[in-house]
Amino acid sequence: MAVSLKHLNACPADEFMSLVGPVFEHSPWIAAETAQGRPFQSREILHARMCHLVRAAGREKQLALIRAHPDLVGRAVLTAESTSEQKAAGLMGLSKDEVALFDRYNREYRERFGFPFVICARLNKKEAILQAFAMRLQHTEEEEITTALEEIFKIANLRLLDLIPENP
Repeated sequence: MAVSLKHLNACPADEFMSLVGPVFEHSPWIAAETAQGRPFQSREILHARMCHLVRAAGREKQLALIRAHPDLVGRAVLTAESTSEQKAAGLMGLSKDEVALFDRYNREYRERFGFPFVICARLNKKEAILQAFAMRLQHTEEEEITTALEEIFKIANLRLLDLIPENP
């Protein structure tokens, strides 16, 4: 459902949270805190505010946000947004061997870092994602938290573009 920025700036807080909440996976606190900063002059300023809140939230909330994301090609029930994003990356209808490879990488990644591998699937295809898995498994935990959050910010930006297609 697309809305205008004007509508988001004027609607009741609960409606704002309902519309903007899915921008960050299963993390409605971001939309709730963002609603208090209205009005926003542009979609970019709204996105920047949301990202700022995440950066300032502290490690526990950041890790909770990362952990709110599903494994790629996992067995979890996906949100509509995640389903669409994984489909765009070519992650639906994989061969049995490809699924096994994703399962292995997901397991290794979770064992190493304690949270799921997050990448902006809409900006990548399965080959690039598999290469990123291998590369990012070499990161330190701190590097990977930073990388995961940056990927989440890309995901959020694309979701905001879907929600607010026109900027004033």
